[in-house]
Amino acid sequence: MAKPAPKNAKKNVALQRQNTGRPAGLVTWIAVGVVVLIVGALVIVKISKGGVASPTQGWQATSAETVTALTTVPQSVFDKIGITSPIESVTTPEVHLSEPQLTYTDAKTGTKLPGVYYFGSEYCPFCAAQRWPTIVALARFGTFASLGNTSSSSTDVYPSTPSFTFTKVSYSSPYIALHTIEEYSNVPSANGQGYVLLHKPTAEESAIIKKYDTPTYFPTMNAQYAGSIPFFSIGNRIMWAGASISPSAFQGQVRDDIAKNLTDTTNPITQGVIASANYITAAICSQTGQQPGKVCNSKGVLAAKKALKL
Repeated sequence: MAKPAPKNAKKNVALQRQNTGRPAGLVTWIAVGVVVLIVGALVIVKISKGGVASPTQGWQATSAETVTALTTVPQSVFDKIGITSPIESVTTPEVHLSEPQLTYTDAKTGTKLPGVYYFGSEYCPFCAAQRWPTIVALARFGTFASLGNTSSSSTDVYPSTPSFTFTKVSYSSPYIALHTIEEYSNVPSANGQGYVLLHKPTAEESAIIKKYDTPTYFPTMNAQYAGSIPFFSIGNRIMWAGASISPSAFQGQVRDDIAKNLTDTTNPITQGVIASANYITAAICSQTGQQPGKVCNSKGVLAAKKALKL
């Protein structure tokens, strides 16, 4: 069974369905100004369909300075923040350790490694939020190349959330293998129905969503919202369906400034990103045999392991 979230994450489930047909944003955040339905302790928020996106004018590489800031956060920052985020609540994952481990074969070495799978879309504000701690955490295990800039839809809830795209990304690691899907862009389709398709999932990738992104593995999920994005899986054993931090944290912020501030342990956005990244790191460590030891035995990661009972 999944482990309970900490008290500050016990806000309930907000859901949004885009006109692509895939629900976006199964999260523990309540958007201001939407209709709230309370069922016992569960709150479900259905957010109205978003309009056109803020189109991406071609792929834009993330600057070297911003990539460095994202991927070289000092361990002292992870250790000082731990899993404490006083202003921005952090959602913990669902834990199902008895599931068969997802593995991928490393293209360079042919070695099977624990698989990390991200499924999202550029238009989605919750995906935009989730990429921040995902990149920060994964950088502790390997190296990114070809990160690109993007923002979520400008007319959706949490408009123009600054983020990155995995459209062209590559990632190398001796510990894990990463597969990413950005299914749709933030560019509206010519027929006005949804957004331009970027990547069509393989049968294997679709099967993961069909099985795991469901109420069977996320007990608070309403059945009609199966397939919510972002979906983020560590070995198909520790999983998020929705953002671990709220897109509201990034409103009115500048992408490069957020990245530069990731060494400031008093910054509320930094606290949310790093606390979430420590949970992600602990989840990955549980699948890598606690390697690398310097990361997996660090103070912040140990706090996350304890909270998740990993």
